[in-house]
Amino acid sequence: MSVDELRAQAGAGLPPGVQPTLPSRAVAWYLVGVLMLCYTLAYADRQILAFLVAPMKHDLHISDSQVGVLQGFTFALVYTVVGLPMGVLADRFSRRNIIALGVLLWSVMTSLSSIARSFASLAAARMGVGIGEATVSPCAFSMIGDAVPKERLSTALSIYTMGIQLGSGLALVIGGVVSQAVSQWHAIHLPLAGDIAPWRVTFLIVGTPGLLVTLVVLSVREPTRRTLLLDATGRPATLGLAGAWQQIRARWRSVLGLGLMMGFQATCNYTLLAWGPSFFERVHHWPKDRIGLVLGGTSLGCGCLGLLAGGWLADRWQRRGTIDASLRVGLLNLAGVLLTLAPATLVSSAGLTVALLVPAVFCVGLPIGCGYAALQLIFPNQVRGLASALVILAVALIGLSVGAGLPGWLNDHWFHDELRVGTSMALTVAGAAVLGMLTVLLTLAPYRADYRAVHAR
Repeated sequence: MSVDELRAQAGAGLPPGVQPTLPSRAVAWYLVGVLMLCYTLAYADRQILAFLVAPMKHDLHISDSQVGVLQGFTFALVYTVVGLPMGVLADRFSRRNIIALGVLLWSVMTSLSSIARSFASLAAARMGVGIGEATVSPCAFSMIGDAVPKERLSTALSIYTMGIQLGSGLALVIGGVVSQAVSQWHAIHLPLAGDIAPWRVTFLIVGTPGLLVTLVVLSVREPTRRTLLLDATGRPATLGLAGAWQQIRARWRSVLGLGLMMGFQATCNYTLLAWGPSFFERVHHWPKDRIGLVLGGTSLGCGCLGLLAGGWLADRWQRRGTIDASLRVGLLNLAGVLLTLAPATLVSSAGLTVALLVPAVFCVGLPIGCGYAALQLIFPNQVRGLASALVILAVALIGLSVGAGLPGWLNDHWFHDELRVGTSMALTVAGAAVLGMLTVLLTLAPYRADYRAVHAR
Protein backbone atom coordinates (compact mmCIF):
# COMPACT_ATOMS: atom_id res chain seq x y z
CA MET A 1 0.00 0.00 0.00
CA SER A 2 1.44 3.38 -0.97
CA VAL A 3 2.03 6.28 1.41
CA ASP A 4 -0.65 8.33 -0.37
CA GLU A 5 -3.20 5.54 0.10
CA LEU A 6 -2.32 5.26 3.77
CA ARG A 7 -2.67 9.01 4.22
CA ALA A 8 -6.04 9.08 2.49
CA GLN A 9 -7.38 6.22 4.59
CA ALA A 10 -6.09 7.74 7.82
CA GLY A 11 -8.74 10.41 7.81
CA ALA A 12 -11.59 8.23 6.74
CA GLY A 13 -12.05 6.39 10.03
CA LEU A 14 -14.30 3.35 10.20
CA PRO A 15 -17.50 3.09 8.15
CA PRO A 16 -20.70 4.65 9.57
CA GLY A 17 -22.11 2.51 12.34
CA VAL A 18 -18.77 0.85 13.06
CA GLN A 19 -16.80 3.84 14.38
CA PRO A 20 -16.80 3.65 18.22
CA THR A 21 -18.84 6.30 19.94
CA LEU A 22 -17.28 8.81 22.27
CA PRO A 23 -17.60 8.15 26.00
CA SER A 24 -20.01 10.32 27.97
CA ARG A 25 -18.90 13.84 28.81
CA ALA A 26 -18.55 12.95 32.50
CA VAL A 27 -16.37 9.90 31.76
CA ALA A 28 -14.23 11.88 29.31
CA TRP A 29 -13.56 14.77 31.64
CA TYR A 30 -12.90 12.46 34.59
CA LEU A 31 -10.22 10.82 32.46
CA VAL A 32 -8.74 14.23 31.58
CA GLY A 33 -8.78 15.22 35.25
CA VAL A 34 -7.01 12.09 36.47
CA LEU A 35 -4.37 12.35 33.76
CA MET A 36 -3.84 16.00 34.68
CA LEU A 37 -3.30 14.86 38.28
CA CYS A 38 -0.61 12.45 37.08
CA TYR A 39 1.09 15.15 35.05
CA THR A 40 0.93 17.53 38.03
CA LEU A 41 2.63 14.97 40.23
CA ALA A 42 5.26 14.31 37.56
CA TYR A 43 6.20 17.96 37.32
CA ALA A 44 6.21 18.38 41.09
CA ASP A 45 8.68 15.50 41.37
CA ARG A 46 10.78 16.97 38.56
CA GLN A 47 10.72 20.59 39.72
CA ILE A 48 11.53 20.07 43.38
CA LEU A 49 15.24 19.77 42.55
CA ALA A 50 15.40 23.50 41.72
CA PHE A 51 14.84 24.40 45.37
CA LEU A 52 17.61 22.18 46.64
CA VAL A 53 20.48 23.56 44.56
CA ALA A 54 22.42 25.24 47.38
CA PRO A 55 22.38 22.36 49.92
CA MET A 56 22.96 19.80 47.14
CA LYS A 57 26.04 21.67 45.95
CA HIS A 58 27.34 21.83 49.50
CA ASP A 59 26.69 18.21 50.53
CA LEU A 60 27.52 16.49 47.24
CA HIS A 61 30.34 18.88 46.21
CA ILE A 62 28.95 19.55 42.72
CA SER A 63 29.00 22.56 40.37
CA ASP A 64 26.29 24.53 38.58
CA SER A 65 27.05 22.56 35.43
CA GLN A 66 26.38 19.29 37.26
CA VAL A 67 23.17 20.73 38.70
CA GLY A 68 22.11 21.51 35.15
CA VAL A 69 22.87 17.91 34.15
CA LEU A 70 20.75 16.60 37.03
CA GLN A 71 17.82 18.83 36.09
CA GLY A 72 18.15 18.42 32.35
CA PHE A 73 20.44 15.95 30.62
CA THR A 74 19.64 12.95 32.80
CA PHE A 75 15.96 13.38 31.95
CA ALA A 76 16.71 13.99 28.28
CA LEU A 77 18.83 10.84 28.11
CA VAL A 78 16.06 8.73 29.61
CA TYR A 79 13.42 10.20 27.32
CA THR A 80 15.66 9.40 24.35
CA VAL A 81 16.11 5.78 25.38
CA VAL A 82 12.70 5.06 26.92
CA GLY A 83 10.29 7.55 25.35
CA LEU A 84 10.05 6.00 21.89
CA PRO A 85 9.45 2.42 23.14
CA MET A 86 6.76 3.81 25.44
CA GLY A 87 5.10 5.43 22.44
CA VAL A 88 5.10 2.08 20.64
CA LEU A 89 3.62 0.35 23.70
CA ALA A 90 0.95 3.05 23.97
CA ASP A 91 -0.22 2.20 20.46
CA ARG A 92 -0.58 -1.51 21.29
CA PHE A 93 -1.35 -2.14 24.99
CA SER A 94 -3.44 -0.77 27.85
CA ARG A 95 -2.47 2.85 28.17
CA ARG A 96 -4.03 3.15 31.62
CA ASN A 97 -1.94 0.31 33.05
CA ILE A 98 1.27 1.67 31.54
CA ILE A 99 0.64 5.03 33.22
CA ALA A 100 -0.13 3.38 36.58
CA LEU A 101 3.19 1.51 36.51
CA GLY A 102 4.99 4.70 35.54
CA VAL A 103 3.52 6.72 38.41
CA LEU A 104 4.50 4.02 40.89
CA LEU A 105 8.07 3.88 39.53
CA TRP A 106 8.82 7.59 39.53
CA SER A 107 7.33 8.05 43.01
CA VAL A 108 9.59 5.32 44.43
CA MET A 109 12.64 6.74 42.65
CA THR A 110 11.88 10.27 43.90
CA SER A 111 11.82 8.94 47.46
CA LEU A 112 15.08 7.05 46.89
CA SER A 113 16.72 10.33 45.81
CA SER A 114 16.75 11.23 49.50
CA ILE A 115 19.52 8.72 50.23
CA ALA A 116 21.83 9.55 47.32
CA ARG A 117 25.36 10.18 48.54
CA SER A 118 27.07 11.33 45.34
CA PHE A 119 26.41 13.02 42.02
CA ALA A 120 26.34 9.61 40.30
CA SER A 121 23.82 8.03 42.68
CA LEU A 122 21.52 11.05 42.56
CA ALA A 123 21.76 11.08 38.75
CA ALA A 124 20.80 7.39 38.69
CA ALA A 125 17.78 8.05 40.90
CA ARG A 126 16.69 10.98 38.73
CA MET A 127 17.02 8.82 35.64
CA GLY A 128 14.68 6.35 37.32
CA VAL A 129 12.21 9.19 37.81
CA GLY A 130 12.55 9.98 34.12
CA ILE A 131 11.81 6.38 33.11
CA GLY A 132 8.54 6.50 35.04
CA GLU A 133 7.56 9.89 33.67
CA ALA A 134 8.28 8.80 30.09
CA THR A 135 5.19 6.57 30.27
CA VAL A 136 2.66 9.31 30.82
CA SER A 137 2.27 11.72 27.93
CA PRO A 138 2.35 9.30 24.94
CA CYS A 139 -0.44 7.30 26.61
CA ALA A 140 -2.34 10.36 27.81
CA PHE A 141 -2.36 12.12 24.44
CA SER A 142 -3.69 8.98 22.77
CA MET A 143 -6.37 8.37 25.42
CA ILE A 144 -7.62 11.96 25.38
CA GLY A 145 -7.73 11.90 21.57
CA ASP A 146 -10.10 8.93 21.84
CA ALA A 147 -12.26 10.48 24.56
CA VAL A 148 -13.08 13.99 23.24
CA PRO A 149 -14.18 15.34 19.83
CA LYS A 150 -11.51 17.06 17.74
CA GLU A 151 -13.29 20.44 18.12
CA ARG A 152 -12.48 20.28 21.86
CA LEU A 153 -9.11 18.53 21.67
CA SER A 154 -6.95 21.63 22.15
CA THR A 155 -8.94 22.61 25.23
CA ALA A 156 -8.82 19.06 26.65
CA LEU A 157 -5.07 18.74 26.11
CA SER A 158 -4.55 22.22 27.54
CA ILE A 159 -6.33 21.11 30.70
CA TYR A 160 -4.20 17.95 30.83
CA THR A 161 -0.98 19.90 30.31
CA MET A 162 -2.01 22.33 33.05
CA GLY A 163 -0.20 19.70 35.10
CA ILE A 164 3.01 21.43 34.01
CA GLN A 165 2.01 24.69 35.66
CA LEU A 166 0.16 23.09 38.57
CA GLY A 167 3.01 20.71 39.34
CA SER A 168 5.67 23.37 38.92
CA GLY A 169 3.69 25.91 40.91
CA LEU A 170 2.90 23.55 43.77
CA ALA A 171 6.51 22.35 43.85
CA LEU A 172 7.70 25.95 44.03
CA VAL A 173 5.25 26.92 46.78
CA ILE A 174 5.52 23.74 48.82
CA GLY A 175 9.20 23.30 48.05
CA GLY A 176 9.99 26.83 49.16
CA VAL A 177 8.09 26.51 52.42
CA VAL A 178 9.37 23.01 53.17
CA SER A 179 12.96 23.85 52.24
CA GLN A 180 12.90 26.93 54.44
CA ALA A 181 11.42 24.93 57.30
CA VAL A 182 13.67 21.88 57.12
CA SER A 183 16.76 24.09 56.82
CA GLN A 184 16.23 24.82 60.52
CA TRP A 185 16.19 21.13 61.46
CA HIS A 186 19.08 19.00 62.61
CA ALA A 187 20.04 15.75 60.89
CA ILE A 188 17.19 13.26 60.79
CA HIS A 189 17.59 9.54 61.55
CA LEU A 190 15.71 7.12 59.30
CA PRO A 191 15.61 3.32 59.58
CA LEU A 192 18.11 1.64 57.22
CA ALA A 193 19.17 5.02 55.76
CA GLY A 194 20.74 6.37 58.95
CA ASP A 195 21.20 10.11 59.49
CA ILE A 196 20.24 12.28 56.52
CA ALA A 197 20.42 16.03 55.96
CA PRO A 198 17.10 17.88 56.36
CA TRP A 199 16.92 18.96 52.70
CA ARG A 200 16.70 15.30 51.69
CA VAL A 201 13.38 14.94 53.49
CA THR A 202 11.84 17.07 50.73
CA PHE A 203 12.24 14.14 48.31
CA LEU A 204 10.29 11.87 50.66
CA ILE A 205 7.49 14.41 51.07
CA VAL A 206 7.11 14.86 47.31
CA GLY A 207 7.45 11.18 46.38
CA THR A 208 4.93 9.64 48.80
CA PRO A 209 1.62 10.89 47.24
CA GLY A 210 2.35 8.94 44.05
CA LEU A 211 1.45 5.68 45.78
CA LEU A 212 -2.13 6.93 46.18
CA VAL A 213 -2.29 8.44 42.70
CA THR A 214 -1.42 5.02 41.26
CA LEU A 215 -4.69 3.66 42.68
CA VAL A 216 -6.63 6.62 41.27
CA VAL A 217 -5.25 5.90 37.78
CA LEU A 218 -6.61 2.36 37.95
CA SER A 219 -10.13 3.78 38.41
CA VAL A 220 -10.01 5.29 34.89
CA ARG A 221 -11.86 3.50 32.09
CA GLU A 222 -9.68 2.87 29.03
CA PRO A 223 -11.39 4.61 26.06
CA THR A 224 -12.06 2.68 22.86
CA ARG A 225 -9.56 3.52 20.16
CA ARG A 226 -11.03 5.71 17.42
CA THR A 227 -9.98 7.12 14.00
CA LEU A 228 -8.14 3.95 13.15
CA LEU A 229 -6.26 3.44 9.92
CA LEU A 230 -8.05 0.86 7.75
CA ASP A 231 -6.61 -1.86 5.57
CA ALA A 232 -7.93 -2.88 2.13
CA THR A 233 -10.78 -4.90 3.69
CA GLY A 234 -12.06 -1.98 5.76
CA ARG A 235 -10.73 -3.39 9.02
CA PRO A 236 -8.33 -1.62 11.40
CA ALA A 237 -4.83 -2.01 9.97
CA THR A 238 -2.00 -3.64 11.88
CA LEU A 239 0.87 -1.38 10.93
CA GLY A 240 3.81 -2.72 12.85
CA LEU A 241 6.81 -0.53 13.52
CA ALA A 242 7.72 -0.23 9.83
CA GLY A 243 4.22 0.92 8.90
CA ALA A 244 4.18 3.43 11.75
CA TRP A 245 7.48 4.91 10.60
CA GLN A 246 6.08 5.11 7.07
CA GLN A 247 3.22 7.21 8.39
CA ILE A 248 5.62 9.49 10.26
CA ARG A 249 7.93 9.88 7.26
CA ALA A 250 4.94 10.98 5.19
CA ARG A 251 4.52 13.92 7.59
CA TRP A 252 8.13 14.44 8.65
CA ARG A 253 8.18 18.19 8.14
CA SER A 254 5.14 18.68 10.37
CA VAL A 255 6.52 16.37 13.05
CA LEU A 256 9.93 18.05 12.95
CA GLY A 257 8.39 21.53 13.04
CA LEU A 258 6.05 20.74 15.94
CA GLY A 259 8.87 19.03 17.81
CA LEU A 260 11.18 22.01 17.43
CA MET A 261 8.42 24.50 18.28
CA MET A 262 7.56 22.64 21.48
CA GLY A 263 11.24 22.08 22.25
CA PHE A 264 12.09 25.77 22.04
CA GLN A 265 8.98 26.66 24.04
CA ALA A 266 10.05 24.15 26.69
CA THR A 267 13.55 25.67 26.74
CA CYS A 268 12.06 28.98 27.86
CA ASN A 269 9.88 27.26 30.45
CA TYR A 270 12.63 25.05 31.90
CA THR A 271 15.07 27.94 32.06
CA LEU A 272 12.70 29.75 34.41
CA LEU A 273 11.73 26.66 36.38
CA ALA A 274 15.27 25.34 36.83
CA TRP A 275 17.08 28.61 37.53
CA GLY A 276 14.40 31.07 38.69
CA PRO A 277 14.78 30.09 42.36
CA SER A 278 18.58 30.40 42.20
CA PHE A 279 18.27 33.78 40.42
CA PHE A 280 16.14 35.31 43.18
CA GLU A 281 18.25 33.72 45.90
CA ARG A 282 21.63 34.77 44.50
CA VAL A 283 20.81 38.16 42.97
CA HIS A 284 18.05 39.50 45.22
CA HIS A 285 18.79 37.44 48.36
CA TRP A 286 15.19 36.37 48.80
CA PRO A 287 14.38 33.58 51.29
CA LYS A 288 13.17 30.29 49.82
CA ASP A 289 9.60 30.61 51.08
CA ARG A 290 9.14 34.01 49.37
CA ILE A 291 10.66 32.70 46.14
CA GLY A 292 8.31 29.73 46.21
CA LEU A 293 5.23 31.83 46.83
CA VAL A 294 6.05 34.33 44.06
CA LEU A 295 7.20 31.90 41.38
CA GLY A 296 4.70 29.24 42.37
CA GLY A 297 1.80 31.68 42.51
CA THR A 298 2.74 33.08 39.10
CA SER A 299 2.92 29.59 37.64
CA LEU A 300 -0.38 28.50 39.17
CA GLY A 301 -2.24 31.65 38.15
CA CYS A 302 -0.75 33.04 34.95
CA GLY A 303 0.55 29.73 33.62
CA CYS A 304 -2.77 27.90 33.96
CA LEU A 305 -4.64 30.88 32.52
CA GLY A 306 -2.28 30.91 29.53
CA LEU A 307 -2.83 27.20 28.91
CA LEU A 308 -6.59 27.58 28.96
CA ALA A 309 -6.45 30.68 26.77
CA GLY A 310 -4.22 28.95 24.23
CA GLY A 311 -6.49 25.91 24.02
CA TRP A 312 -9.63 28.06 23.73
CA LEU A 313 -8.07 30.27 21.06
CA ALA A 314 -6.82 27.31 18.99
CA ASP A 315 -10.22 25.56 19.15
CA ARG A 316 -11.99 28.79 18.21
CA TRP A 317 -9.75 29.38 15.21
CA GLN A 318 -10.00 25.69 14.27
CA ARG A 319 -13.81 25.85 14.17
CA ARG A 320 -13.53 28.90 11.92
CA GLY A 321 -11.39 27.00 9.45
CA THR A 322 -7.87 28.05 10.48
CA ILE A 323 -6.36 24.58 10.33
CA ASP A 324 -2.89 25.72 11.45
CA ALA A 325 -4.34 27.45 14.52
CA SER A 326 -2.07 25.68 16.99
CA LEU A 327 1.06 26.81 15.17
CA ARG A 328 -0.18 30.38 15.12
CA VAL A 329 -0.75 30.22 18.88
CA GLY A 330 2.83 28.97 19.17
CA LEU A 331 4.06 31.99 17.24
CA LEU A 332 2.24 34.31 19.66
CA ASN A 333 3.81 32.44 22.56
CA LEU A 334 7.38 32.75 21.36
CA ALA A 335 7.06 36.43 20.42
CA GLY A 336 5.55 37.20 23.82
CA VAL A 337 8.29 35.31 25.66
CA LEU A 338 11.00 37.17 23.73
CA LEU A 339 9.52 40.51 24.77
CA THR A 340 8.89 39.65 28.44
CA LEU A 341 10.81 36.68 29.83
CA ALA A 342 14.15 37.45 28.16
CA PRO A 343 14.47 40.92 29.75
CA ALA A 344 12.88 39.88 33.07
CA THR A 345 16.15 38.62 34.54
CA LEU A 346 18.21 41.56 33.25
CA VAL A 347 16.42 44.40 35.07
CA SER A 348 17.88 45.50 38.39
CA SER A 349 14.62 45.68 40.33
CA ALA A 350 13.08 42.49 41.75
CA GLY A 351 9.66 44.13 41.54
CA LEU A 352 10.06 44.84 37.82
CA THR A 353 11.24 41.26 37.28
CA VAL A 354 8.06 39.95 38.91
CA ALA A 355 5.94 42.38 36.88
CA LEU A 356 7.48 41.03 33.65
CA LEU A 357 7.05 37.44 34.79
CA VAL A 358 3.25 37.83 34.90
CA PRO A 359 2.79 38.19 31.11
CA ALA A 360 5.84 35.98 30.45
CA VAL A 361 4.44 32.94 32.27
CA PHE A 362 1.06 33.52 30.61
CA CYS A 363 2.75 33.44 27.19
CA VAL A 364 4.80 30.35 28.09
CA GLY A 365 1.60 28.40 28.72
CA LEU A 366 -0.24 29.35 25.53
CA PRO A 367 0.83 26.62 23.06
CA ILE A 368 1.44 23.58 25.25
CA GLY A 369 -1.92 21.84 24.94
CA CYS A 370 -2.79 22.92 21.42
CA GLY A 371 0.69 22.05 20.13
CA TYR A 372 0.19 18.42 21.11
CA ALA A 373 -3.39 18.54 19.79
CA ALA A 374 -2.07 19.60 16.39
CA LEU A 375 -0.07 16.39 16.25
CA GLN A 376 -3.07 14.21 17.08
CA LEU A 377 -5.08 15.78 14.24
CA ILE A 378 -2.73 14.62 11.47
CA PHE A 379 -2.19 10.96 12.52
CA PRO A 380 -4.33 7.83 12.72
CA ASN A 381 -4.80 6.20 16.11
CA GLN A 382 -2.23 3.45 15.55
CA VAL A 383 0.60 6.01 15.30
CA ARG A 384 -0.34 8.69 17.81
CA GLY A 385 1.66 7.27 20.70
CA LEU A 386 4.87 6.99 18.67
CA ALA A 387 4.39 10.41 17.06
CA SER A 388 3.77 11.97 20.48
CA ALA A 389 6.88 10.27 21.85
CA LEU A 390 8.95 11.83 19.06
CA VAL A 391 7.77 15.33 19.98
CA ILE A 392 8.30 14.60 23.68
CA LEU A 393 11.81 13.47 22.79
CA ALA A 394 12.43 16.85 21.14
CA VAL A 395 11.06 18.60 24.22
CA ALA A 396 13.44 16.60 26.39
CA LEU A 397 16.52 16.94 24.19
CA ILE A 398 16.04 20.65 23.53
CA GLY A 399 13.93 21.94 26.40
CA LEU A 400 15.40 20.05 29.32
CA SER A 401 19.00 19.84 28.12
CA VAL A 402 19.29 23.43 26.92
CA GLY A 403 16.82 25.15 29.25
CA ALA A 404 18.11 23.51 32.41
CA GLY A 405 21.70 22.95 31.28
CA LEU A 406 22.85 25.98 29.27
CA PRO A 407 22.48 28.65 32.00
CA GLY A 408 24.57 26.57 34.39
CA TRP A 409 27.22 26.00 31.72
CA LEU A 410 27.33 29.72 30.91
CA ASN A 411 27.71 30.54 34.61
CA ASP A 412 30.66 28.17 35.00
CA HIS A 413 32.47 28.39 31.67
CA TRP A 414 31.55 31.72 30.03
CA PHE A 415 30.95 34.22 32.81
CA HIS A 416 32.81 32.30 35.57
CA ASP A 417 30.39 33.89 38.02
CA GLU A 418 27.26 32.35 39.52
CA LEU A 419 25.85 35.85 40.11
CA ARG A 420 25.50 36.26 36.32
CA VAL A 421 22.74 33.64 36.31
CA GLY A 422 20.21 36.28 35.15
CA THR A 423 22.23 37.06 32.03
CA SER A 424 22.67 33.36 31.32
CA MET A 425 18.91 32.85 31.59
CA ALA A 426 18.15 35.80 29.30
CA LEU A 427 20.55 34.59 26.59
CA THR A 428 19.05 31.09 26.69
CA VAL A 429 15.47 32.33 26.46
CA ALA A 430 16.14 34.87 23.69
CA GLY A 431 17.97 32.34 21.51
CA ALA A 432 15.23 29.73 21.94
CA ALA A 433 12.44 32.21 21.18
CA VAL A 434 14.03 33.46 17.95
CA LEU A 435 14.78 29.94 16.69
CA GLY A 436 11.27 28.85 17.63
CA MET A 437 9.61 31.64 15.65
CA LEU A 438 11.66 30.81 12.55
CA THR A 439 10.67 27.15 12.93
CA VAL A 440 6.95 27.96 13.11
CA LEU A 441 7.07 30.13 10.00
CA LEU A 442 8.73 27.30 8.06
CA THR A 443 6.24 24.69 9.31
CA LEU A 444 2.92 26.44 8.54
CA ALA A 445 2.67 25.34 4.89
CA PRO A 446 3.66 21.66 5.33
CA TYR A 447 1.33 21.29 8.30
CA ARG A 448 -1.61 22.67 6.32
CA ALA A 449 -0.85 20.20 3.52
CA ASP A 450 -0.70 17.24 5.92
CA TYR A 451 -3.93 18.27 7.66
CA ARG A 452 -5.81 18.57 4.35
CA ALA A 453 -4.48 15.20 3.15
CA VAL A 454 -5.61 13.44 6.32
CA HIS A 455 -9.04 15.07 6.58
CA ALA A 456 -9.93 14.93 2.87
CA ARG A 457 -13.18 13.07 2.13
